Amino acid sequence: MIDKLTMFFDQKLSGPMEKLAQQRHLRAIRDGIVATLPLIIVGSFFLIIAMPPLPQDWEIYQFLNGNAATIMLPYRMTMFIMTIYATFGIGYSLAESYKLDRLTGGILAMIAFLCTITPISVAAEAAEVAGVSGWVMPMANLGGGGLFVSIIVSCLAVEVYRLTSKSKFKITMPAQVPPAVARSFEALTPTIVIIVGMACITYFIGFDWHGAVATVVSPLVKAADSLPSVLLLIFLITGFWSFGIHGVSIIGSLARPLWLQLIDTNTAMAAAGQAPTAIAAEPFFQWFIWIGGSGCTIGLAILMAFRAKSKYASSLGKTCIVPSLFNINEPVIFGTPIVLNPILIIPFIVVPMVCATIAWIFTSLNFVDKVVMTAPWTLPGPVGAYLATGGDWRAAVLNIFLIALSVILYYPFFKIYDKNLLKEEQGELTEE
Repeated sequence: MIDKLTMFFDQKLSGPMEKLAQQRHLRAIRDGIVATLPLIIVGSFFLIIAMPPLPQDWEIYQFLNGNAATIMLPYRMTMFIMTIYATFGIGYSLAESYKLDRLTGGILAMIAFLCTITPISVAAEAAEVAGVSGWVMPMANLGGGGLFVSIIVSCLAVEVYRLTSKSKFKITMPAQVPPAVARSFEALTPTIVIIVGMACITYFIGFDWHGAVATVVSPLVKAADSLPSVLLLIFLITGFWSFGIHGVSIIGSLARPLWLQLIDTNTAMAAAGQAPTAIAAEPFFQWFIWIGGSGCTIGLAILMAFRAKSKYASSLGKTCIVPSLFNINEPVIFGTPIVLNPILIIPFIVVPMVCATIAWIFTSLNFVDKVVMTAPWTLPGPVGAYLATGGDWRAAVLNIFLIALSVILYYPFFKIYDKNLLKEEQGELTEE
């Protein structure tokens, strides 16, 4: 049975999915978005500082809350407009895959994206009061709401750059010209094509990029924020891991734009003083499902470290327990190994599904706040859950409960695994 499953995953699923994950456009999208994570993580911390999880009658709370608008400015310049940074990263990465000038690719993607946005005119009186020049950018389109438009036009811009570079329709400078100057002139042709083309579509024809894409994508975003979608993603990710394939690398590349849109929606609502609505953003997976790493293997690491009778499981557990506390579980996955292990594959897939269902119920019933920020994934579980939910102590308690539950659910399978190892070790001693 295991051999048939292995052959099915290897021949029918792993190959096509691996090729899909390595497709140059998807890889550029993944790399461009991942490059924004430091900004998202650091920027979102200012949201907690501005609205600290402290009693409202404390002076420190009143001081921070009274200066919230100023404290949140770093957030507004980072996570709030993350699509600008992602756009440059996508263009940069895609140009690199084509062996084109990377900076030019990033800049062309940026201008293409900015040309999808129509500045809003501000009345003279309001402009004078606000200290602006009379035109403002609709900031919502610079954040997660504009991410899918960014993906489309970034790829489009680099493709234009590639086609003009391969054709004779470009300006080529003599070899004596400094490379930086030569690149600038070579970029003139694609720049003209992109600016004129995007301006015609957006400003003269009046096509609403963001409205049209939102209409198409909104069903996907809504579907992603559902328990069946969460369980399907868990099954796919752990299923691939069970056969030695990096599940998060493959499935995460496809799901991350949806996850980012969900967390951006929650963060924006929290910043506006509203109650967040999305549950299944990526931090939800990190702190309530992937505790200790994919498969919620923190429970297995604890059992091996403190309950194993076999020497191998005991020594492996003592080695793996510290990395597991910081959500690094490759030593567990490949050390036990879980890969192609008919005993441990079952809890590896089932335990995170059970944790996801419980966490979903608690969150949907408002027993635990929804995630509003992306905390560093290497934080211990309770700390990460507390920060990701904006300082909800109940999230930390839920995380601890799920860790204990994972220990219980892994236990019967661990006993079989440890017993088999012990028999092997005793058999080796007998032979000696």
